[in-house]
Amino acid sequence: MSVIEPVTAGEQLRQAFGCFPSGVTAVCAEVDGVPVGLAASSFTSVSIEPPLVSVCMQHSSTTWPKLRGLPRLGLSVLAEGQDDACGRLASKKGDRFAGTPTTVAPDGALFVDGATLWLDCTVHAEVPSGDHDIILLNVHGIRADPATPPLVFHGSRFRRLAAI
Repeated sequence: MSVIEPVTAGEQLRQAFGCFPSGVTAVCAEVDGVPVGLAASSFTSVSIEPPLVSVCMQHSSTTWPKLRGLPRLGLSVLAEGQDDACGRLASKKGDRFAGTPTTVAPDGALFVDGATLWLDCTVHAEVPSGDHDIILLNVHGIRADPATPPLVFHGSRFRRLAAI
């Protein structure tokens, strides 16, 4: 018989949360001519009317404070094969955009070229939630390529989707 274990450590939760596969997004913008962005795997659709999506940001993030007040943000759902770009965007050191082609919209939203989905967004609301904030984003524009498979993160590894 399976037993439900009490939650006693963050590592236990990280391992448990790793049982659920997720896509990986990049939330980016250009700030004073410099690309700024981060990787977020806690992306989900929220509402069709109004069009809303969400991502979660750690309170300890040093990048989110640079992005939160900007007029527009680019959210890119990364594609299969963009795992190196994701690793750089998730890193706390080095050039997060080295070797990653991007496109900047006139309003400053920055998108990762080759991603399966681009969403042009503004911040709708921030909801404090434990050690993260849930960021609700209004979606103003879309560029989607459903034929391009997404990058999948599962069990602390990047994986590929397989047709069945």
